[in-house]
Order: sequence, then structure tokens, then C-alpha cells
Amino acid sequence: MKSMIEFRWHGRGGQGAWTASELLARTALDEGKYIQSFPEFGPERMGAPVTAFTRISTEPIRLHCAIYDPDVVVVLDNTLLKTVPVTSGVNRDEDLIIVNSPEEPSALKEHYRMAKGKVWTVPATEMALKILGMPITNTSMLGAVARATGIVKLESIEKTLKQRFRPDLAEKNFAVIKEAYKEAKME
Repeated sequence: MKSMIEFRWHGRGGQGAWTASELLARTALDEGKYIQSFPEFGPERMGAPVTAFTRISTEPIRLHCAIYDPDVVVVLDNTLLKTVPVTSGVNRDEDLIIVNSPEEPSALKEHYRMAKGKVWTVPATEMALKILGMPITNTSMLGAVARATGIVKLESIEKTLKQRFRPDLAEKNFAVIKEAYKEAKME
């Protein structure tokens, strides 16, 4: 593993991209890693594209800027693939692109002509609707991130959720994370 892994999250206002970034960072911190998590948005309204960033490292992080060359890109809303250059900076075959989509990863990669990176998909919206009762995809995408990267343990995510949410919400969110972890697939 590289000493630092950089994540760029793409979502829409209200989907929880920054919350997912923060949950991942807090979990990594609890596991003894160095972290950063921050959003990039202005006065956007609900539904407007937003970006969040996470850095996880085994060494102190001295970098303080947006992430332009991500190791992992997480797309909470697949309609952004048509309007936002979400794969910008994906330059290596080992980079990961994790997309909320019921499509097969190979079909998505071909359709959007993703030349580099390994594509993972997970039907996060359907899972969130089924388990949470609402289309908030951030925690299901966090489950797919945990599966695709192995950067944090599921048990550690559960602990973070219990610290962040009231018990019933933590339980539901962990259920959707486990489901996404199980169902995420790679090309």
C-alpha cells in the first residue's frame, strides 16, 4: 500500500458526499492513521454538484490542497458522469472509480470511455431506498469503498457510525454498508 491514499468524492448537494468523506476519515483515524477530509463547494443549492476529498496516510499529511490526481474516485450520482469530469486525474491502471450504478462495471467503463482505472459499481440508490427508506447513497458508497480499497475495516466503520448517529440510524446505515460491501463488483 502507498503511504498516502487520496479519495475524491463526487455527489450532489444533500447526498452526503462530505459526510461519507468524513466518516471514512474518522474511521481511519480510529485505526491509527493520519487523515484529512474537506469539501469543495460554494453557495450551491440542494442537488448541485459537490466535491469532497479524503486523504489517509501512514505518515503525517503536510499537503493542504484539493486532490487532482486521485487514487480513488467515488461517484454518488451516476448522472454526474455525463456533466462533470469525474475521471479527471485518473491516470493509472490501478486507480479506482467506484460508481453508484446497477450496470456492470465493464459496460460503464466502455460507455464512458474510461481509459484508465478499475471500475467498481454498486446499486447504492436501490440499497439505500430498501434499507434506509430514502435515496441517500453516501453510506452505501462507503461500504463499496471499504470493499474496493480495504483501507478500513467494517468493524471500525460500525464504531464510527455509533459515535456519529443515534442507535437506530447507526444500525440502519451499517446494514446498508454491509450490503454494499457484499454487492460491490469490479470489472
